[in-house]
Amino acid sequence: MSFFSNILYSQRKRCFSSDYDEQLPLLSKMADPKAREADEAQEENDVVADVIGEYGSWQLRLTFLLALFNIPSTWHIMAYTFQSLDRPFWCARPTPIRDFVSPSMWRNISQPGNSSCQIWSSINETFRPSDSPVLSGEISTCTQFEYDETNGTTLVAEWNLVCDRAVLVNVAEMTFLSGVAIGGLVSGIISDKFGRKRTLLISLFTQIVTGTIISFNLWLELYLVLRFFLGFSSVAVVFSAFVLCMELVGGKWRTISGVSFLFPVPLGYITVAGIAYVVREWRILQLAVTLPAVSLLAAIWVLPESPRWLLSMRKEEKLMAVLKRAAASNKRPIPTDSQKILAKAPPQEKGGDSVGVLTLFRTAQIRKISLVLYIVWFALYTVYYGLVLNLASIEGDIYLNTAISGFVEIPAIALSILLLMKSGRKWPLCIVTASSGVFCLCVLAVPTGAPSWITVALAMCGKFAISCSNAILPIFTAELFPTVVRNLGVGSSNVSAGIALMLVPYLWNLAVIYDKLPFIFMGVLGIVGGLSVMLLPETAGRPMPNTLEDLERRGNDIKNKAQATATMRSSSTTRSVVTRPASYRKKRDSEF
Repeated sequence: MSFFSNILYSQRKRCFSSDYDEQLPLLSKMADPKAREADEAQEENDVVADVIGEYGSWQLRLTFLLALFNIPSTWHIMAYTFQSLDRPFWCARPTPIRDFVSPSMWRNISQPGNSSCQIWSSINETFRPSDSPVLSGEISTCTQFEYDETNGTTLVAEWNLVCDRAVLVNVAEMTFLSGVAIGGLVSGIISDKFGRKRTLLISLFTQIVTGTIISFNLWLELYLVLRFFLGFSSVAVVFSAFVLCMELVGGKWRTISGVSFLFPVPLGYITVAGIAYVVREWRILQLAVTLPAVSLLAAIWVLPESPRWLLSMRKEEKLMAVLKRAAASNKRPIPTDSQKILAKAPPQEKGGDSVGVLTLFRTAQIRKISLVLYIVWFALYTVYYGLVLNLASIEGDIYLNTAISGFVEIPAIALSILLLMKSGRKWPLCIVTASSGVFCLCVLAVPTGAPSWITVALAMCGKFAISCSNAILPIFTAELFPTVVRNLGVGSSNVSAGIALMLVPYLWNLAVIYDKLPFIFMGVLGIVGGLSVMLLPETAGRPMPNTLEDLERRGNDIKNKAQATATMRSSSTTRSVVTRPASYRKKRDSEF
């Protein structure tokens, strides 16, 4: 018993040693320093939530309305998959013989081998079914084509995007995704400068006009230009609506509302598959996914400007109007003293309205956050859209596969809410992103000749995991950036995501080298992106920073706490190997 008593004594002595006491001033300073009292009060004080509440009927109506803005943008992203579907084609029959030579007969006698891009030169307009053509000799390249339009027309047939022009199919997709990349950045700057509501509604109007013009456009060159602006406006709609949604609520409701904002996305996948299945003409399909957004323009009379943005910009009159309306709807006391509210607000960023891209690299903390998020967003979009936009590469019906991918995403978004509420942001995002990469790499274990459903199942498991990431990362990103550059930060992160999107159309071309190489590429990126998340600070349970000074201060706090913890551990290790005096050892030996 005395032996264990000595052990307990030594442990107790270590806990109260002078080395530990030396750490108390540092810990006390970190826990309750007078110099930090004002800063902590500022960090923990959510002025907007204090006035209107963290969540109420006012926020419920508006966040539900803002979530609906996802649907037309999701339709536009997915519609091109159906508008550019491959259709059987062949070299066009000469006009004189088109009436009495069927397409099947013509393809059998005119095409050398399995090539639909070439024709036997001996076949000409004098050919008759009774003739016996010589299927040899010179081969010429076709300049005109016919298409099987049994299942509707596509833009591939409209502009003969086959054979040596087939590359233009991916170019048309890239122009849209280039608009997404640039639009995310530019719309962020505009939104931070002129407000969320104005940017949202102007972008929505641009999306509607551009989509409608595309439906009646007759020139491929103009189509490519319009696709760029359609991508630009679509991403501006989504990100402006998302940031506005996040800035209307407070506390834990940022998590719930931010993730719930994404529920219409899988609904968009499911509905666009149904619309495309019914509407097989690409121009009519373009109108079908564009015109319903007109109803959302009525939001101009319902949506307010972000009260947090108005507060940061010191727009007193408009801020009080929004706060009074919100407080009345949520049955809270109507605010009357605007100066008192403004006094609680964080100081304006130095330089006034001078907010630009370089602001995201001004300090150490904002620089680290920006660069790491670029890596994570690139990985997320490569894996997510690598699976979503290449459903045609998976065996099965494209309409059914698209609908299934939407149904898979619904529980993934619901699970993300539970993960965020129980486990924070950083660890769940790290795990699900890395898991998506692991599922993609598991495809390598599927032997050649195995049933296709095994690969499909693993791809859908990866889709489920990366869908969780797709729900968590926007929340995490918006919470990491300060209010004054939040939309700009989210938008700049979308640039790296847009670059990933531009690569996605060519991702499955890697299968020419090795059929599973696309999954290897996505798997490695998923794991790298997941591990990169660990470099970011946790944001759960903390108010969103308003200025760069707030962000820098929090980063310094984390460093100080880490240094104190390391010092304590080092001290504990040192004390654990202290040599006992000779008198103590003699007393101990005599007891035994």
